[in-house]
Amino acid sequence: MITIPPYLQRGNTIGITCPAGYMPKQKADACIATLQEWGFEVMVGKTVGSASKNYFSGTDEERANELQAMLDDKNIHAILFGRGGYGMSQIIDRLDFKKFKKNPKWLIGFSDITVLHTHIFSNYKIVTLHAPMVGAFNQKSIYIDHLHNALLGKKAHYSFPLHPNNQLGSNKGILLGGNLTLLANVIGTPSDYSTKGKILFIEDIGEYLYSIDRLLMQLKRAGKLKSLAGLIVGGFTDMKDTERPYGKKVQDIIKEIVQEYKYPICYNCPISHNKENVAVKIGITYELKVTKSKVSLKEI
Repeated sequence: MITIPPYLQRGNTIGITCPAGYMPKQKADACIATLQEWGFEVMVGKTVGSASKNYFSGTDEERANELQAMLDDKNIHAILFGRGGYGMSQIIDRLDFKKFKKNPKWLIGFSDITVLHTHIFSNYKIVTLHAPMVGAFNQKSIYIDHLHNALLGKKAHYSFPLHPNNQLGSNKGILLGGNLTLLANVIGTPSDYSTKGKILFIEDIGEYLYSIDRLLMQLKRAGKLKSLAGLIVGGFTDMKDTERPYGKKVQDIIKEIVQEYKYPICYNCPISHNKENVAVKIGITYELKVTKSKVSLKEI
């Protein structure tokens, strides 16, 4: 049985915490104001704008304890993460999800939060939300509206751009995915995931082209690409090349690795580290259609 957390209503409370990298408090101001305009109460954790002097928003214990408190608090109806970066892998095994299982709430974020998404759905079959985080609210966009709509329970129906590498087809499946680096890193851990019959989406930032090849080969060798219902290739932002060029664009690297499979595949979709980042529910069934004239992802 898949559990969907209760959708939000005016007056509900959204907690904001930083379980990984440091974020200045002022970067949260626009987000807090927007959430309040939407009619929500906001509880801001001490990890936001903390006194930390290094990369992280606090010690492992501080970050885990704050997230644990928000997971357990019945008066918090959703948790919006401040930023990703790195750090969730350090604290995921410290967390206790007993109370969360009894009173699930929306967990919202992307990037390093991929670890939490795969862990929650694989172990507890609770739906989470892959969507913009706090910093994205500093620039108004339709993608923030997508997040709002998702929290209110409105079903998504997105159109994606065409790409010459697209592989035509149509299929339905539970949506799963996130940051490619983290999807590779959690294999063999308690946060590992099954992709059989799923629609998988991937995105990444700041990697060398050869690293993308290596990460995808890890997924392929682990059997994560073989039995998909579909593949959504999101944004691959700020890719880097070696001094001696790798010789392929990132989309062509991906195409070469998955060319033996027959499921629908679409490229350059707005799931990314850029502002183009649609809200999608991990654990919900979607329909992916890839035709010569359009690409669509529809929540069932």
